[in-house]
Amino acid sequence: MPDRYAVVGNPVGHSKSPEIHAAFARETGQEISYERILAPVDAFVSTLDAFRNSGAAGANVTLPFKVQAYQYAMHRTPRSVAAGAANTLRFDHTAAGVQISADNTDGVGLVRDICLNLGRAITDQRVLILGAGGAARSVIGALLDERPASISISNRTVSRAHDLANRFKLIVPDARVDVVESRQLIAHEYDVVINATAASLNESLPLIPTSAFAETCLAYDMMYGISPTPFLLLAANSGAVTSDGLGMLVEQAAEAFYCWRGIRPATSPVIAAMRRQAHIADRNGAT
Repeated sequence: MPDRYAVVGNPVGHSKSPEIHAAFARETGQEISYERILAPVDAFVSTLDAFRNSGAAGANVTLPFKVQAYQYAMHRTPRSVAAGAANTLRFDHTAAGVQISADNTDGVGLVRDICLNLGRAITDQRVLILGAGGAARSVIGALLDERPASISISNRTVSRAHDLANRFKLIVPDARVDVVESRQLIAHEYDVVINATAASLNESLPLIPTSAFAETCLAYDMMYGISPTPFLLLAANSGAVTSDGLGMLVEQAAEAFYCWRGIRPATSPVIAAMRRQAHIADRNGAT
């Protein structure tokens, strides 16, 4: 029987993870099965227990359960500790019982997409992160590993931005992480601007002036979809290079696959295939 994996979340029907991991398995010759599991918002642990006890080998965890997934594990990687959340769980079944390990692959997925797929450096760059929630927290550690000139956090609730900045200053004492209020952004320029807010989910725009995009700036939206988000449209009209988060999605999945299988799949063919599928779906929807 192939090893069983799943993505657990609520909602979860939209997840592309089964298609991505199926593509990785074909490429690497690994025999796995991968499914979607909808967990009730008040029954994540019991849902995961049932899946784990069925002999499953691991799980990806998406919203709103990443903090609970972190707490569920016995062993945690340093990057999951930095984030205080996990999107990848591995179940090692032994004679002594099941060992549960937690990882967070979001940050490395973002960095690999920016640096490898988009060919943009983060080292010595001025980075702005819009948002101070779980998405931002999951990627700051990996961004700091690239040694940017600075990381600035801007959030509607300024106290949350300060809490997040202070968290990483404790983890990385020499980290150049600061907070900039939305009204102050007009006085600053950034080389990389990352939208880690949920604004794109409801087609709204995060608070950012066009002057914040430096010349040749990369504007990156961690969300992905068929059409550009309002954030990406604003950035493009300001002259920035833009990218959505599809590459990050595939790259973080590849890192999870490596955590489970010990093999790192090629990601470029999968990203290209998903782009083609999105364009086909867009054309079919327009006819």
